[in-house]
Amino acid sequence: MRGAALAGERVSPQGKRLMAERFARAADTYEREAEAQRRIAGRMLGLLLPFVPVPCPEIVEVGCGTGLYSRLLLRTLRPERLWLNDLCPEMAARCADLVALPEVGFLLGDAERVALPGRPSLVTSCSALQWFERPEAFFRKCLGTLRPGGTLAFSTFGPDNLREVRQASGRGLPYRPMNELTATLPSGFRLLHAEEEALTLRFPHPLQVLYHLKRTGVTGLSGAAAWTRGDTLRFCERYARTADGSVTLTYHPIYIIARKETT
Repeated sequence: MRGAALAGERVSPQGKRLMAERFARAADTYEREAEAQRRIAGRMLGLLLPFVPVPCPEIVEVGCGTGLYSRLLLRTLRPERLWLNDLCPEMAARCADLVALPEVGFLLGDAERVALPGRPSLVTSCSALQWFERPEAFFRKCLGTLRPGGTLAFSTFGPDNLREVRQASGRGLPYRPMNELTATLPSGFRLLHAEEEALTLRFPHPLQVLYHLKRTGVTGLSGAAAWTRGDTLRFCERYARTADGSVTLTYHPIYIIARKETT
């Protein structure tokens, strides 16, 4: 499970490598800081439950990260087989307690390029698809991999994601709206559910926002690593405060669930 990133344009292989490096560096602090991502994972699972059998025969999770969503899937859906996929080799160690279980396997690699294992009844991803170069092609791959009647369920981020950072910095990353994402689902999938929400976190100072983004591996800013001290001071000066003296950070998750038609 990952944070926010480019979603409305293609992400280059170089961009993916940079993302992998940032998440690897943030692995020790991710779960302590990932309040929004934890809430998104819980919501994703809650939305999914009415549409999948329990126990669920075989699950593939794409972009498992440190296993925050993975542990919910294992505990709640009780799969006979759970495949965890991630681009970062470091995440296998972060999920070592899961991978040690006989029903869990780890698949290293770019989910857009590696073959998905088995004949799953569920392919799911939480806060990771925004990193994909060609999500439409990935959806077609899922259609070919899922068993008839199988489910595709994912969350990603919408256009209001990290809007305060964009407003304060003058820089930001594009995200696809929900209707555009649902329109990319290929023929053969039936849309079961789509919704979006806004999650607001509060911090005492804009610097804490930057620390939060760094500790979760999220940047929200192209070129943020090259910021000077002056850039940071200007960012803090522009970041809006609310009446209670705090500063906010908005996450805009989108949840989509679709079923592979049986005919």
